[in-house]
Amino acid sequence: MKHIPRKRFGQNFLTDQSVLHDIITAIDPKPGDVMVEIGPGLAAMTRLLLERLDELHVVELDRDLVERLNKTFDPKRLHVHSGDALKYDFAALAPAGGKLRVVGNLPYNISSPLLFHLAEMAPLVQDQHFMLQKEVVERMVAPPGSKTYGRLSVMLQWRYHMDLLFVVPPTAFDPPPQVDSAIVRMIPLAAPLACHGARLEAVVQKAFSQRRKVLRNCVAGMFTEADLESVGIDPQARAETVGLEAYVALANLPVRQ
Repeated sequence: MKHIPRKRFGQNFLTDQSVLHDIITAIDPKPGDVMVEIGPGLAAMTRLLLERLDELHVVELDRDLVERLNKTFDPKRLHVHSGDALKYDFAALAPAGGKLRVVGNLPYNISSPLLFHLAEMAPLVQDQHFMLQKEVVERMVAPPGSKTYGRLSVMLQWRYHMDLLFVVPPTAFDPPPQVDSAIVRMIPLAAPLACHGARLEAVVQKAFSQRRKVLRNCVAGMFTEADLESVGIDPQARAETVGLEAYVALANLPVRQ
């Protein structure tokens, strides 16, 4: 029975076999890897992954697809977890003494919150390969000074080394999305710059809250001009011109009451 893609779940199923094989080549799954796929959908990538893996975990929200997966695959090789990826405890899948590999064609409507959810368990992850909206990937990997550099760039670059691997056109999907997609590789940094994550998040959110204003005005009440200058930031600079290291240094300053 044909599954009708559900808009509320952000379902756009990848069907282009050439693109699928390019993704598998980029992931390079090996027997013995502990891997989880987010949003397996109609299992186009799941099948190819299982050709190279001993077993695979998948997290799927759509109950109809969960039932379909359970009926189609050997439960000893495909472990289907029914639930919302935004709430799922991925750390529970990480092997003792090893690391988890994460892959998926992520729904565009939850991509940013899901990336932040996964970032909390970055030390338990070997790598992540995701299909995302091209615009989101460009924001993730953007350098300081670019128009796309922002909160997402800073917070993810603090935890990961990231590369946009290649672009995927709408014609590779059923139904075709309205935008181009891209594959991103995310490798957790072995030693991220020391900083409290919640504090850095608060600083970055404040800094980028009014992109047209200079940084001194954006962070007024949180930092003084002297604070900014003490970590090498020009108070007249705009948020998108300040690098990760400077934001971390700012976040590590004493909290002002």
